[in-house]
Amino acid sequence: MEEKKLDINSIIGFVLIFGILAYMLWQNQPTPEELEAQEKAKQEQVEAEQKEKAQQETLVTTAADYQVGSGVDSLQMIQLKNKLGAFAYSATQSDDKETVVESDLLALKFSNKGGFLSEVRLKQFVDYDSIPIYMIKDNNASFNINFGTTDSRILNTKDLPFVPKVTKNGDVTVVSMKLKVSESQFLEYRYEIKEGDYMIDFAIRSQGLSSVINSSQAINLDWKLKGYRHAKSISYENRYTDVHYDYEDGKADYTRDGEDDVEDVSWIGYKQHFFSSVLLTDNRFKNVKVKTENLVKEETIDTVFTKSFATTIPLELQGGEFNQTMDWYYGPSDFKVLNKYDRNLDELVPFGWGLFGWINRYIFMPLFGFLGSYMSYGIAIVVMTVLVKFLLSFVQYKQFLSQAKMKILKPELDAIREKHKDNKMKAQQETMALQTKAGASPMAGCLPALIQLPVFYALFQFFPSAFDLRQKSFLWVKDLSSYDVIANLPFNIPFYGNHVSLFPILASVAIFFYMRLTTGQNMQSQPQQEGMPDMGKMMKYMMYFSPIMMLFFFNNYASGLSLYYFISNVISIGIILVIKNFILDEDKIHAQMQEKKKKPKKENRFQKKMAEMMEQAEKQKQAQQKRK
Repeated sequence: MEEKKLDINSIIGFVLIFGILAYMLWQNQPTPEELEAQEKAKQEQVEAEQKEKAQQETLVTTAADYQVGSGVDSLQMIQLKNKLGAFAYSATQSDDKETVVESDLLALKFSNKGGFLSEVRLKQFVDYDSIPIYMIKDNNASFNINFGTTDSRILNTKDLPFVPKVTKNGDVTVVSMKLKVSESQFLEYRYEIKEGDYMIDFAIRSQGLSSVINSSQAINLDWKLKGYRHAKSISYENRYTDVHYDYEDGKADYTRDGEDDVEDVSWIGYKQHFFSSVLLTDNRFKNVKVKTENLVKEETIDTVFTKSFATTIPLELQGGEFNQTMDWYYGPSDFKVLNKYDRNLDELVPFGWGLFGWINRYIFMPLFGFLGSYMSYGIAIVVMTVLVKFLLSFVQYKQFLSQAKMKILKPELDAIREKHKDNKMKAQQETMALQTKAGASPMAGCLPALIQLPVFYALFQFFPSAFDLRQKSFLWVKDLSSYDVIANLPFNIPFYGNHVSLFPILASVAIFFYMRLTTGQNMQSQPQQEGMPDMGKMMKYMMYFSPIMMLFFFNNYASGLSLYYFISNVISIGIILVIKNFILDEDKIHAQMQEKKKKPKKENRFQKKMAEMMEQAEKQKQAQQKRK
């Protein structure tokens, strides 16, 4: 009876346990939303497996494929070989970090993925806002070699894992970045950073890769960079931002915006006004393509970058291996620094072509450097301007003397024109004869002005390119290489800007009074000729138009240049007043001219030829009138 009771109790217990389990399962069953999520997760897993399989079959690689550390197992190694081929070994030795080194001038970072410079800071300079000068930072630059392999892959070094090694050799820091097939087979970027030098020795070489790299396919080096803004006026900085290159053994040229194809190149420089990034080679590059694009659409928009640069260089293997010796220059576009390398890098400084460049290189640059070593650069500009104007004062004397002579002859010239008002040819003949006898010619006033033009244009090129003026203060000016500000405007005036600069105003006022002195004299001495433009009116318009143009044009230019024009015109006004009031005596000049007219004047060949032509023209005219 007890045994039977035990069986019944056991059965009841099992039933209760089963019921409890069934209730728990019912309570914990997934909701319709949970069932849908589970189904979606299964589907995503299937799609991921299919995508991975497709990638393995087509050998498609991405940057993420290379971010593999050491300690991989055999299965991972197989996957790496499927992705990277022979370079799978390098992925087991590298990581996705950066290698940091410094010299006294440069702070550098090298990306282990790609082996190139990922950050370059110039330690001795800051920008207009006191922020350190970075030539490379935050992926604004890339350096890549694109090549094919013998197992039908196309690889880009910027995505491949390089193994870094840093060593010291005295004052030289050596950074070796190797893309390895094995310990004895590799592609190496080798950098040598020297103390006190902006030039970095750079070499691309390989060892044991002749059986890995497909030499029948094109191998291209691509170097790209977006230039950071460093100056207060981005449009002014952009005016001097461009790609420069040296080609055909010493020739230099540049591309400001657009594309160029160049042969036989020894260096390519991305110039950003006062700072440059330059790639130099010992073995000249062939068939180089350079491209520049302006990234500034509007001055009023606060833009980070000025221009983008891109260069494509075909590389040739030597015996199936890389062997290219090069250099990097990251530093100031300072003529003195660039010139010491003796590699034509001083062409990065736009001193002007031909005679203008010669004047700047061999006269103004040494003179300005000498003055700057003894005084502030603002005072040096004033002193150099005084010296230049003093040396050219004889030119102004000749110019003003010619104007004075023409003024004295004006009554006689008016009488000739009145006498022969019906015979313009005869009037012109007698006018030329009188001017020749008196030694007064309109051209005598033009030639001295032409002599000043090379100096004028050379200095126009010199001051915006003078690195020594950068961030040097003078009076109220904080930076002589940029515009000065005495007031900020709440709006932007087209072609003028949103600020008021004082030196352009002072220069414009000085130009107005200078032109009033000179053009006023010209307007009195040069009568109106029939059939010719009214020169008096044109000069009057120029007297007002030139200062206004100066005011607008130079409001965003370097204040050092406006300072030069202000001082130059003030000195010119002083020279003219001294010449007019203390040197030139019109009565004495008039007496000399009268004496000269009495003497027989020997004509030169040109004057004889002109006289003969005018006589022939006069005879033909008279013959035509008789026939009529």
